[in-house]
Amino acid sequence: MTKLICFDMDGVILENQYFWMEAHKVFGTYEQGKVLTEKYLHSDYDRLVEEVVVKLWKGKEAKPYYDLVNKSVKYLPGVKEVFKFIKEQGWITAIITGNSIDVARKVQHDLGIDHIYGNELVIKDGKVAGEFLWPIGEGLDKKPEIVKHLCEDLDIDPKEVTYIGDDKNDLKCFQLVGKSIAFNCKLEELKKEATHVVDSKDLSDILPLIKH
Repeated sequence: MTKLICFDMDGVILENQYFWMEAHKVFGTYEQGKVLTEKYLHSDYDRLVEEVVVKLWKGKEAKPYYDLVNKSVKYLPGVKEVFKFIKEQGWITAIITGNSIDVARKVQHDLGIDHIYGNELVIKDGKVAGEFLWPIGEGLDKKPEIVKHLCEDLDIDPKEVTYIGDDKNDLKCFQLVGKSIAFNCKLEELKKEATHVVDSKDLSDILPLIKH
């Protein structure tokens, strides 16, 4: 029986985009950011943070970042219908994303999410402070750790968890939980690991699976 439903955010709840590359665009560091991301995202996240947040972004005005946060909240079809049903069941909800925690906070406010986890660009006095808090990092290893901690805190067995994701960084979560749904997913590796696959951009298409 499901007690906790965890969602990736980009491509599952929101239209898919890599938020941090969009941030490079608004900060005017896209070309440098592209090179650094390709070099360090999956191999040395500490180094990526140092090179980007400290060396490229520190001191930049925060307004373009907050404008991007607001612009980024574009829901996929069916999202509100799904969360209405989940609330009616009394299930606990969580978002676990490598996206900005500021974006996740807006989604939490709109949909009534119980728990959110994301990476945080620290802003002080209206400027980028050169600090970055990353409980998720690029996601692959940190996401399942978050699921485990949530289960411990809530006294829930991982097999009572449903996880909905769309990308490689959700893979280890799929291996951990009782029900995994590869939604709006183009990655065959993730689809093979999932207990269910929903090839759709309308989140309400998962309803028959979570109602079951």
